[in-house]
Amino acid sequence: MRLFRLFKIVSIGIRFGLDQVILEHEPSGRLAFLSPLLRRVFFWRDLSESRGARLRQALEALGPIFVKFGQVLSTRRDLLPQDIADELAKLQDQVPPFASSLALAALETAYGKPADQVFRSFDSTPVASASVAQVHFAVLPDGREVAVKILRPDMRGVLENDLALLETAAVLLERAWSDGKRLKPREVVGEFEKHLFDELDLMREAANASQLRRNFQNSHLLQVPEVHWDWCTSSVMVMERMHGIPISQMERLKAAEVDIPRLACAGVEIFFTQVFRDGFFHADMHPGNIFVATQGDKKGQYIALDFGIMGTLTDGDKNYLAQNFLAFFQRDYKRVAEAHIDAGWAPKDTRVDEFEAAIRAVCEPVFDRPLKEISFGRVLLRLFQTSRRFNVEIQPQLVLLQKTLLNIEGLGRQLDPDLDLWKTAKPFLERWMAEQVGWRGLKRKLEKEAPSWAGLLPELPRLVHQYLNQRTSQPLVEELERLVRAQRHQTRLVALAVALLAGVLALQLARWLI
Repeated sequence: MRLFRLFKIVSIGIRFGLDQVILEHEPSGRLAFLSPLLRRVFFWRDLSESRGARLRQALEALGPIFVKFGQVLSTRRDLLPQDIADELAKLQDQVPPFASSLALAALETAYGKPADQVFRSFDSTPVASASVAQVHFAVLPDGREVAVKILRPDMRGVLENDLALLETAAVLLERAWSDGKRLKPREVVGEFEKHLFDELDLMREAANASQLRRNFQNSHLLQVPEVHWDWCTSSVMVMERMHGIPISQMERLKAAEVDIPRLACAGVEIFFTQVFRDGFFHADMHPGNIFVATQGDKKGQYIALDFGIMGTLTDGDKNYLAQNFLAFFQRDYKRVAEAHIDAGWAPKDTRVDEFEAAIRAVCEPVFDRPLKEISFGRVLLRLFQTSRRFNVEIQPQLVLLQKTLLNIEGLGRQLDPDLDLWKTAKPFLERWMAEQVGWRGLKRKLEKEAPSWAGLLPELPRLVHQYLNQRTSQPLVEELERLVRAQRHQTRLVALAVALLAGVLALQLARWLI
């Protein structure tokens, strides 16, 4: 099966002339002589369409994994020629739909009865079609307008075959390339696999949407559609119909008098709020999944759609990332280097001064410049070269965050090329760090732990008694001596904690007085 899939990938690449696209952009030009030869061998091909159109059609023919790859690339107009970027942008919500008869059959399978007995009305023409599912508009029996998302038929088998090929390629990469193990390709593929299969369960996506809506319930920046759970299954998701303009349609947004620079800044704030406040973020933020409200008091607010891929971060991840961001913003490259070593991302024997100098050489040219003057392609390339030199390990759990950062940058560049990403994000991160490590952070953590302490303290005498009864094999005197030693140790720890707390209070009081 894998060999058949590999053969299909190669044959599709040949049919759409991707060999010509590769040879035209081969850096050294040493393989240019192959281009006329391949044209004669594959004389039967029709290469009359543009290279961008042929690349898009090839990705569509290859299936959902490759479509998603094209979606990510479409946001990086600084790295792609305009003609290719324009064509790949069509993958965001213009993937060829599957037949309406299949959509109706899927609804009947999910509900056990035809669609016209479930909905007051159902539009069989899809309004959007993506790599994993497509969306139809409908009206519930009580008159509420909804969007109905229906999973594409036979998706699991296609994904399994493509992921099997990716896993094989990852193994070969580890064995054949000196940098293979450091990049952890198998772990990256595993992370990608987990999130792709999560997308095949629309009940999970509905739960993601519900959580994100709760996180931004009273937000003036982001709207999330309400999920109608009574009509949701693993293959069908029904949610509130949202009205807005796709964020990629700049002329329509300007005509609606949306404040574009403010919209760009709001996008950065939404992203950092999801990452650092909630540790739960929309990880598929290409333009096809984001609309902008243009009516009423919600005008200018983002509308999030498609919640199949969501990222999560632990408190440790958030703290580490925030420290690194702030160190970058403050140009404290030594702190960045030390943080990488402390976290185990770089070897313990790494020389901090050398690592610091390498990071400074990459990042210093970036600051105090608008996005339109920064080539992030070059910055990413130099960071990769630096990480390879110092054996920095790629963290698979942060792959989604890295992908989302690329999406955010692409959106920011599209909305406002003059947006200063650093100045926009820095105040938010400083506030977040103050809440984590300052007096408010201590107060929040004490409030969080207080219920568990209150439940544990009354049980301590009984637990000690049970423990003593279970240790009858030891002389009682030895056991009591051990408990006395433990109590003395705990007393010292408590005294130390009280002293530290007193110091914190004194410092805070001094700040207030000053």
